[in-house]
Amino acid sequence: MGGAVLDDSPILDDIRSLLALAPGDAGLARVEDTLTAGYAAAMALEAEQWRIERQMAAMAGNGDADELLVLARRMSASKGDLSHLRTLLDSLRLRARELRTATA
Repeated sequence: MGGAVLDDSPILDDIRSLLALAPGDAGLARVEDTLTAGYAAAMALEAEQWRIERQMAAMAGNGDADELLVLARRMSASKGDLSHLRTLLDSLRLRARELRTATA
């Protein structure tokens, strides 16, 4: 994906691994722990976007087009990462709901 936050995080692989298992093969606690970690990663991506936006606003007046381009690319990568992560989290949240229903 290319986002700084997710580059150092195994969260995408963890989510994909859980989603690849048959619904009964993933324990609810593990799914919920992974959801928590995934939501934390999403919040970190949002925070990164806010930092980039502030940097871009601060630089807008100084005419440093090269640096603005770098920041715009970072923002685009971060938005792509966040969108992808949210899609996976939605699927994992549905899996958690299935597991809760099955154990109720």
